[in-house]
Amino acid sequence: MNQLFQQVRILNPIGDSDGNLTERVADILVSDGIIQEVSDTTPLPTDLETIPGGHLILAPGLVDLYSHSGTPGHEERETLTSLLEAAQAGGFRSLNILPDTLPALDRASSIFSLDREYRQIASQMPNCPQLGYWGALTIGVEGATMTESAELATTNITGWADGRSISNPALIRRLLEYLQPFNRPIGLSALDRQLRGNGVARAGVAALKYGLPVDPVSSETAALAQLIEIIAEVGTPVHLMRISTRRGVELVTAAKQRGVPITASTTWLHLIANTTDLATYNPNFKLNPPLGNPDDQIALIDGIKTGAIDAIAIDHHAYTYEEKTVAFGEAPAGAIGLELALPLLWANLVLPGKLSALELWAALSTNPAHCLHQSPPTQSILFDPQQTWVVTKNSLKSLSHNTAWLGREIVGKVNCDRALFTQ
Repeated sequence: MNQLFQQVRILNPIGDSDGNLTERVADILVSDGIIQEVSDTTPLPTDLETIPGGHLILAPGLVDLYSHSGTPGHEERETLTSLLEAAQAGGFRSLNILPDTLPALDRASSIFSLDREYRQIASQMPNCPQLGYWGALTIGVEGATMTESAELATTNITGWADGRSISNPALIRRLLEYLQPFNRPIGLSALDRQLRGNGVARAGVAALKYGLPVDPVSSETAALAQLIEIIAEVGTPVHLMRISTRRGVELVTAAKQRGVPITASTTWLHLIANTTDLATYNPNFKLNPPLGNPDDQIALIDGIKTGAIDAIAIDHHAYTYEEKTVAFGEAPAGAIGLELALPLLWANLVLPGKLSALELWAALSTNPAHCLHQSPPTQSILFDPQQTWVVTKNSLKSLSHNTAWLGREIVGKVNCDRALFTQ
């Protein structure tokens, strides 16, 4: 079957031969799901379905650096099938899950077992997203004892990360020394738990106004500065996860300028929300790290523009209704986001002109692939930034619905029926 999408806006965050990000408007000829030609003068086959595409965007599929899986151990929150369906609905062609499952992904046997389940699902799900696994740095992701990294390296893991901070700097140094020869991504989070204490909201006017225990900026930046110094000394490349503060962006910027081998990411919610959103005490705004103050949010957006922050992660974390329907301070940290990130980032950042379409797409697609030492996705998605839909339990593929946008109307949706064209 031949289809002609007329005058589609095409984003190319991969760049041309000179490395320049490009966009154009053109006709796209698709035959049986395969892009045959992109041109302003596409020849018209006789068996052609013509589709007006002036409001559509064609661009590479998205890549998520890190999210949480309910499988194994917490399938009541999210099954592997629902996680993959949510990723597909959100336009993600690659998804990389953290090892904080139950049991943790800290042994080769755990990776092999989960990968077998994934392959069974993928064999029955057309155009199933690729699933990658972060192998645990420490046993049980408890931050105390190194895993058998050489054994994990025999599997197809994306790289190593606990998905949470490791408080022992000597252990971090040993891990970086030991893992250097494997030449795979290493993800580290910066948090000083003693400085955080029982804080649940970033220190500032809003946290005091709402009477929430405060988490000081230094709980991130003191640990981040220590991490950067260790990385600079050892020389092993590291991806810094969940940068959330203005000062954190400054530290990453300075480190990159002096040649420290790091990349960095923030999460999508830290780019579109801040501490003023805590006025409702909605437990779905309780995150780890907590939402920043308005100046943190501005700095993170600017960090995407300048390249200090390489990529946007989703950090999708499903919880049951019972787990999240408690007081803000008692709720577990995290929210779902695979289906919501692209439309809400587009509406909050691209439409107001805070980021260009290409800057956003690069941060969600090609840059995350680069951070993972991978090639950009070879499949494209169609995104309709004008399609309106209501976020409900029925409209979401995710098994859990812990999002502050539940019941609200949002604009922008990936066209899953025609979203997956192998280029």
